[in-house]
Amino acid sequence: MANAFVLLENTEDQTVLHLSPPESGLVLRGRIRVPGDKSISHRALMLGALAQGTTEIEGLLVGEDPQSTANCFRQMGVTISPLNPEHVVVVGLGLGELQEPRMPLDAGNSGTTLRLMLGILASHGGRFFVVTGDDSLRSRPMSRVVKPLQAMGAQIWGRQDNSLAPLAVQGQTLKPIHYQSPIASAQVKSCVLLAGLMTPGRTTVTEPHLSRDHSERMLRAFGAEIEVDRATCSVTVTGPATLTGQKVVVPGDISSAAFWLVAASIVPGSELVIENVGVNPTRIGILEALERMNADIERLNEREVAGEPVADLRVRYAPLKACEISGDIIPRLIDEVPILAVAAAFAAGTTVIKDAAELRVKESDRLAVMAAQLTEMGAQVIEHPDGLEITGGSPLKGAKLDSYTDHRIAMSLAIAATVATGTTTIAHAEAASISYPNFFETLKQVCQAQ
Repeated sequence: MANAFVLLENTEDQTVLHLSPPESGLVLRGRIRVPGDKSISHRALMLGALAQGTTEIEGLLVGEDPQSTANCFRQMGVTISPLNPEHVVVVGLGLGELQEPRMPLDAGNSGTTLRLMLGILASHGGRFFVVTGDDSLRSRPMSRVVKPLQAMGAQIWGRQDNSLAPLAVQGQTLKPIHYQSPIASAQVKSCVLLAGLMTPGRTTVTEPHLSRDHSERMLRAFGAEIEVDRATCSVTVTGPATLTGQKVVVPGDISSAAFWLVAASIVPGSELVIENVGVNPTRIGILEALERMNADIERLNEREVAGEPVADLRVRYAPLKACEISGDIIPRLIDEVPILAVAAAFAAGTTVIKDAAELRVKESDRLAVMAAQLTEMGAQVIEHPDGLEITGGSPLKGAKLDSYTDHRIAMSLAIAATVATGTTTIAHAEAASISYPNFFETLKQVCQAQ
């Protein structure tokens, strides 16, 4: 059978993925849709909860991370219908009306949930909150959002000088600030802007480079007064604001599409069409990087849906070439670096990825993990403090690998395994469900024996 090369084995504490491509090789063909954009899904749930009236969401990502966001806001009195991709209804309470929860708010593995929610909770005066997450999230740094919130007058306590969850938050009336962020981070920017919604005056965030702008777009759509100065990479919100429920259509997540863009680019004879993908200019670094690498990608049926640019993407196999990926493109493809590392392993020459130290504090140390796992498969990888140096052309072989419970690592290694000789096993493959619940089913669907 053409699809017998993918086998999931469930044990007590993990799922192991076994991939054994046929000796004749594989080709990827078909038309697919990827799950809804995770960043937009989080924000639609949050702003819907803070708005007056009803918000209806189509195309929501039904993964573990958005479930964590929905569950947290349900604990604070917001009515949210069961999550599904077709239709979700959020009955908002209005700004400042979240209820004090009886139990700690559990963000699971979702850094977006915890970091953005801190801005909302810190500005809910007179209420006390405790936020936590799983083992991975409790080890990830929160000081990058805690410090600007404290500058606004927030009272937040936690481990290691208030930098690690669990965190306790005593809601306050905050003061507006102009925060000069040392890093380009949509999570930091969004956290401060959300805190500014209920803060009298103008709250501004300035970044060294433009980060993804989903928060600005959606806040404006919900009725907030937002000013964007692209020349200085600054965004300002004027509070106190009033948000009104909206209809939100979530496009397909380009971070999820990235796995198929790379897969079809490195498997000879492949051609895929990925429908309804968000192509927000602050998110298309992956397209720009792959185009530098000589990938054959076309944008079809370009349009705008609910304020977000959308297109169908056609990708065909093409011999890739090495390039340097660094500087201001990094914030626009930070989540796609693991799968770009796989592309680099098949590109002629040496690809250099720099300025990506941020990847060391994601769900895993993505630089160290990708370097170790690709090396195990036979790739030539040198790890640097802020990136990777990958010389392409070495044939990959099957190996025993581990995703370290990181969803993007699990899926990136699965794509690499489709063109490796022999059998590859990936421990903790269940992590893929965090952002792409049916990833392995789609992998079976598009792969055909030569």
